[in-house]
Amino acid sequence: QNTNRPRTKTKLTMKTAILATLIASASAFAPAQTARTSSALNVDVTKEIGALTPLGYFDPLGVIGNPTDADDEDFARRRYVELKHGRVAMLAVVGYLVTYAGVRFPGAEDIPCGFAALPAVPGMVWAQMIATWATMEAANRDIGMSEFPGDFRNGFIDFGWDKQSDAWKESKRTIELNNGRAAQMGITALMVHDAMGNIKDVLPY
Repeated sequence: QNTNRPRTKTKLTMKTAILATLIASASAFAPAQTARTSSALNVDVTKEIGALTPLGYFDPLGVIGNPTDADDEDFARRRYVELKHGRVAMLAVVGYLVTYAGVRFPGAEDIPCGFAALPAVPGMVWAQMIATWATMEAANRDIGMSEFPGDFRNGFIDFGWDKQSDAWKESKRTIELNNGRAAQMGITALMVHDAMGNIKDVLPY
């Protein structure tokens, strides 16, 4: 009698589940088709949040085209993507530093940090994480541009945003954008040094 059949069937089922969640997450990451509240078709992006001294408006590749007469919808989509990447990068930097310092969830004490963690994480944990990401993307894809690109307020937690002045809002949005930009560079540097094997020279604690 072949005793390996149940184990093989389990492995196939696990691979099928992981593949299904990967497909779901890929579709969930597609750009959200949301209507903007602005009726303007074009915008001067040199006056938008993020164009700061000393560089001011910075688009060396000319992705936007004419910055003083840019497509409003296209710019909103790009700003949404930039904010999203920045938020993920901020979480990634914090996560890398925390795990590098030795902090672990119960049961994951033997999981290393950095790229070494990728093959060490069990397959079912990967499946659960990907399914969670896909669910979050699917649930939030239609509410990301309420007042501005990246606005995910749900009427429950907004920390009194509507009660603040426009200057205060612009300041907070600028801070988040800049922190996200810095985090994208930071996590890239950590990944490069991790891959090079000299991360201890960067984080010597």
